[in-house]
Amino acid sequence: MENKQKILITGDVCGRFTKLFDRVATISKKSGQFDFLFCVGDFFGDNTEEFEDFKNGTKTVPLATYILGPTQEKHLSLFQDAINGEICPNVTYLGKSGIYVTSSGMKVAYVSGKEGEKSSDVTFSAEDTKSVKMSCLATKSSGDYRGIDILLTSQWPHGQNNSESSKLLSLLTMDIRPRYHFCGLEDIHCEKPPFRNPADTNSQLDLATRFISLASVGNTQKQKYIYALSITPVDKMRLTDLLQRTVEEVECPYLGIPALLGMTTTQSDEKAAQYFFDMNTERHQGKRHSRDGSGQHMKRPRKEFSLEKCWFCLSSANVEKHLIISIGDSFYVALAKGPLNTQHVLIISISHVQSVSLLPEDDFAELQRFKSALVEFFKSQDKAVCFFERNYKSSHLQVNAVPLDTSIAWQLSECFENTAEFYKLDFEKLPKLASASELPSGPYFAAELPEEMTLLTRQMKNFPLHFGREVLCSENLLNCDEKIDWKDCQLDIEQEKEIVKQFKENFKAFDFTS
Repeated sequence: MENKQKILITGDVCGRFTKLFDRVATISKKSGQFDFLFCVGDFFGDNTEEFEDFKNGTKTVPLATYILGPTQEKHLSLFQDAINGEICPNVTYLGKSGIYVTSSGMKVAYVSGKEGEKSSDVTFSAEDTKSVKMSCLATKSSGDYRGIDILLTSQWPHGQNNSESSKLLSLLTMDIRPRYHFCGLEDIHCEKPPFRNPADTNSQLDLATRFISLASVGNTQKQKYIYALSITPVDKMRLTDLLQRTVEEVECPYLGIPALLGMTTTQSDEKAAQYFFDMNTERHQGKRHSRDGSGQHMKRPRKEFSLEKCWFCLSSANVEKHLIISIGDSFYVALAKGPLNTQHVLIISISHVQSVSLLPEDDFAELQRFKSALVEFFKSQDKAVCFFERNYKSSHLQVNAVPLDTSIAWQLSECFENTAEFYKLDFEKLPKLASASELPSGPYFAAELPEEMTLLTRQMKNFPLHFGREVLCSENLLNCDEKIDWKDCQLDIEQEKEIVKQFKENFKAFDFTS
């Protein structure tokens, strides 16, 4: 099926990078190219000398590789230079916890570190697992929730015959219902029969999970450390296939966990039901879930790629909901912070998706629908609109929509060319994009002009972060150089509220969500 994705999952790499990537190359040569490699457990180990060759480009990582965060404080410095999560070319730090959605719609939840009483750089708390749970449940009603595809953790869940385990991960598994749960740290290959998670108010479907622990790369016992999987996303599967039972199924090993934590099933279900009720009846308010802030976070030179800190996830405590103008099924529209004008808005994904290039077909269609609505809205005011997206040093999909008077919009192409020439950038000129697959899988900048032409560059090394804004601020367009950096033109909250109120009123006739 075209929706299937071929992925590899490996246990603790422990610094044996050459051995791992040579093995990946061998598997790919035999079985064809894979889309992703996910690594659980200890990635760096005690010796990081081999990694320097991959970091400086002497050796290359053969496919997109995603890793979990550290479980030991001695490894913190190795994550400090991560820019937009990138540890080195083709190796990305997923973040502390969250959910990653691929272009086919495959949903991968992840939790880094080990369970602790408080959240820190190397430990997770109940607040972290709750945030992951809410992110997984956020876009579905209880009757529609089908679970997720994969859960990645370093630590084992309690109930799988392992002493150093996490009860929080056991609860999370029952709540979000992954088809596969991969973990590491114990240098053991363990693949249990599937167990079925009982139906509750999170989901009326009793979905099955396969638990798989992987050994470390190059372990002396020659236990299995790499797992190949061809998977169709749960949202694309036939329901009969998703619910199909096997003769080897066992009872869910986590059923007694709530009692061990002093919880009752009723209490847990009531909280989940209340969350679904809030999301369905007050969806324009973007429910948020606060964190206790007690963890000590490592200092990074740049913003950490982490779901709980994301400014744009509706399930994040950092969303400024007073900026929201309209909410659809997969996207919402909000006033830009530090707007270039009072109608400068962002189209933002509700789920934590990094770029338009990763969108499944249905989500791309809704994005286009929002664009069309904005085009018609601005057209009614004798304005044209420029859309642009920078998939570089940004962790959450956001498409800028900036309107201009039609009398000057014709100069957009020339202004882009002039600014690109100044920065020595080469742009391709393409027709209006018809699907997300037309965009590169790696970093890019794309601008959609009113004449239905798309400008695209993959030349992203040292790309100017404010490039799109700088073009729009040109003398021949908005003529406002003082607004190139959004931080220099922020409005106070009362101004933002008034602008949003006016925009909502004017946009009402064009808003397909209302």
